[in-house]
Amino acid sequence: MHRFPIRVYYEDTDMAGIVYYANYLRYIERARSDWVRGLGIDQMALRDEEGLVFAVRRIEADYLKSAHFDEELVVETTLARLTPARLVMHQKILRDGEALFEAEVVVVCMSTEGQPARLPANIRQQLQ
Repeated sequence: MHRFPIRVYYEDTDMAGIVYYANYLRYIERARSDWVRGLGIDQMALRDEEGLVFAVRRIEADYLKSAHFDEELVVETTLARLTPARLVMHQKILRDGEALFEAEVVVVCMSTEGQPARLPANIRQQLQ
């Protein structure tokens, strides 16, 4: 499991100081990017050298409780399934161990032209 800390800034909130719903998706995106980087996968090199990119295909999200200005949150990312062309991840946003948001995210590999592609074998190994 990968853990990624987030602090809620004023710009993340509405006038009531509650995190705007779309920002939860930004938080989990940052956590996924950090997780991939931590595995040693260089997404820019993957794009430039192999013409491959990752793209979110599907997100199923549950908003459970509100986060507020200046709170410290943690995004937990767990790889649930790996196939030759896709990753399915479970992500949670927590405040003091309490789940505020949960999502199942399907990420696919595709060419820079938008065609489906298989993940390179070395990347599949790193993800397992």
